Amino acid sequence: MVRVAAAAIVAALLASPALAQDPKPIAAVAAGGPAQSGARTEPLLVDRAVDDGVKGSLRWAIETSNAEPGRYRIEIAAPAVVLKSALPPIKGPVVIEGQAFARTGGHNVIDGSGYLVRDLKSCPGMVQGQYGTNVRTASNPGFALVDTKGVTLRGLEIRGFCIGVLVLRTSNAVIADNRIVRNIGGAGVMLSGDDGKGGSTSHTTLDNKVLRNAFIENGDGLELTRGAAFNLIADNSFDGGTGNLEPSQGIEILWGNDNTVVRNRFSNYSDGLQLNWGARNYVGANVFTGNAFGISVSGEGNMIAGNEIRGNGIGIAVRPEARATANRISQNVIAGNGKPIRLCSAGGSCDEQMVRGGIVVGPPGLEHASFVGSRGMGVVFDKAGAAQVCTADNTPDKCHATPQFGLQPPRLATAHVSKDEIAVSGLLDGPPNAALVVEVFGNPPLGGEGERYLGSLRAVTDAGGRAEFSGKVAAARIGDAITATVTTPTGATSAFSSAVAVGR
Repeated sequence: MVRVAAAAIVAALLASPALAQDPKPIAAVAAGGPAQSGARTEPLLVDRAVDDGVKGSLRWAIETSNAEPGRYRIEIAAPAVVLKSALPPIKGPVVIEGQAFARTGGHNVIDGSGYLVRDLKSCPGMVQGQYGTNVRTASNPGFALVDTKGVTLRGLEIRGFCIGVLVLRTSNAVIADNRIVRNIGGAGVMLSGDDGKGGSTSHTTLDNKVLRNAFIENGDGLELTRGAAFNLIADNSFDGGTGNLEPSQGIEILWGNDNTVVRNRFSNYSDGLQLNWGARNYVGANVFTGNAFGISVSGEGNMIAGNEIRGNGIGIAVRPEARATANRISQNVIAGNGKPIRLCSAGGSCDEQMVRGGIVVGPPGLEHASFVGSRGMGVVFDKAGAAQVCTADNTPDKCHATPQFGLQPPRLATAHVSKDEIAVSGLLDGPPNAALVVEVFGNPPLGGEGERYLGSLRAVTDAGGRAEFSGKVAAARIGDAITATVTTPTGATSAFSSAVAVGR
């Protein structure tokens, strides 16, 4: 039964009605959503724990709703439903809600252990022979939202699948107030615009919301992949746990653009958030702690701002890639990183010699031959064809250059008390004839990261790219360590400068 169910989902991926038509305009897709505003829906009550397809079972409710999308809402009263085979893909608009959440704050459980073994090989990828978390996959989801819109899932505990919720070429879904637990071979929630051939679609997986969920010991907590765009991921917790078979990423963004990730918590992953070649994503007001890398970033025009990043191996790792790109890092709280955290499942690093700290520009990712760690238990990887990282002494053909256009940290010269502020001065090198922003941070004595944002200064480079800067920022105590970063007009941000102590 597992093989038949997996084949059905794969068939839906490869032979989608959405791909048989001309692409829909974004405005038309975005107009979709829950059933007509204010319209009444009829309840379908799920009060049977047995997965037998008769009236009162979850399978019956989904099949009944699918026959007339928008007519029904599904209310789950059964404390736990252990499935015997995969559920049919859900057709929206429909709301599927566990009654326990509204009444007691609890969750009605939907469990895949009745037909799925807790083994990564139960979660095959799209490429024959590959399996597990870090491959292209759509196998064995608990709930499959495929080529639809306007589905809401709330108040459920979704556990024991390869993918807890698959959101494939689907818009205006809301996944809120759930527990997503131990979905091991893909992600707790996967939002993908996969076109059926591994390519991206930019017009299909839009305007979804993932809110206030607890993600616990999933391989990847959540993925935004292959064109997923304009989605909101907010107020969730992502905990890789201690029994995770592949503690890879809390969130992976792979070729996803213009998404907003705010007010989430990330812990115990190889990468709290791994951003791969996405553009213009906003990552703000999140908390990262206890990860090998808090944030690992490549791509273009991404904004990492106002996060609290403490107690990781590397706070923010900016990875090399084939073309020069710029990503902005601004006004974060970054402190207490540099921990010897050896998590390296398709992210992070198990390289004991790697430089660790607050912001590290240039560490390799799993796409690089010098990466030390697992690229995924079921991944077939040609290391001979992997990318090389350029170095000053050895620059092979087609190597990946230092990110952020090679921008170096500023060089602080002085920091001293000036009434209720501190006066700071220094030098920097950057692009010629450009206005740059220097962000200044305060740290406890001997600190070298950016624990407290103190303010910013402007500097304008000359024709040779050199600039002096000076100015006043918020107060710090005598002896505190002051550091700085510099950001170019294109949005590339450096690592932290060496620290200077505040004097009188």
